[in-house]
Amino acid sequence: MAKTPAELRNIESLVEIVASLRGPDGCPWDKEQTHESLTQYAIEETFELVEAIESAPAERDRKMKDELGDVLFQVILHSQLASERGAFTLADVIENVAEKLVRRHPHVFGDVKVADSAEVVKNWEEIKKKETDIGGGARSGTRHDYALKVPPLPALQRAYKIGKRTEKYKFDWENVEGVMLKVEEEFDELREALDNDVDSEIEHELGDVLFSLAQLGRHLGMEPEQVLRKGNTRFEERFNKMVEFASADGKDWGALNVEEKEQFWLKAKAALKK
Repeated sequence: MAKTPAELRNIESLVEIVASLRGPDGCPWDKEQTHESLTQYAIEETFELVEAIESAPAERDRKMKDELGDVLFQVILHSQLASERGAFTLADVIENVAEKLVRRHPHVFGDVKVADSAEVVKNWEEIKKKETDIGGGARSGTRHDYALKVPPLPALQRAYKIGKRTEKYKFDWENVEGVMLKVEEEFDELREALDNDVDSEIEHELGDVLFSLAQLGRHLGMEPEQVLRKGNTRFEERFNKMVEFASADGKDWGALNVEEKEQFWLKAKAALKK
């Protein structure tokens, strides 16, 4: 039987607990995990943290405290797996990020002067590029200098990031109206693909529509992943309220026809708007 640490408010105790979970007398589930099997949980916990950050102010702090702990658990668990094979430890992870933060903030930990946050971002990107060059990435002076290097992200967020990079390279629409014309053009091409009824064409054109909508959000100053998250939440709230109203009227929502469901949908939409 593993011993529970006496003090639970420090990081060392959490590392000890995770090591016990992976130990000989630990949890069967935790002992079976690999970096690959844990990937889905890293994604889920990150999105649950985002959801907590975007929750109602009255609940935000409580939810954030809980979700930050779950994210931290993922960090320590991956570090524990790595330490078991002699690759690195949590201390190495902490040291690595600390060194990176100091190196990328010479205006705080050095004598570099900056005028504003825009200059901070510019210096940050230049430092990152030097780190990539040293690490064996794209070499200065080659045709790869302008290659897109966008991190793996949820697709809509990545489309936004791609647009931010091409904007920096002066390959972009001049204004919102230009993007709107592109969105309309892509919708026309999607309609044509639907008329042709070829799945590969429809998939291609639907992707172009979604990509162009992400760029529209960028030109409007709105991050499309966040916009869609709010849209998802709005739809879920309306749907659940619609079912609630139907139940309150003694109706079996599943047995209603389309017109009846639409009436409850409009009622729910109006109620939530108030």
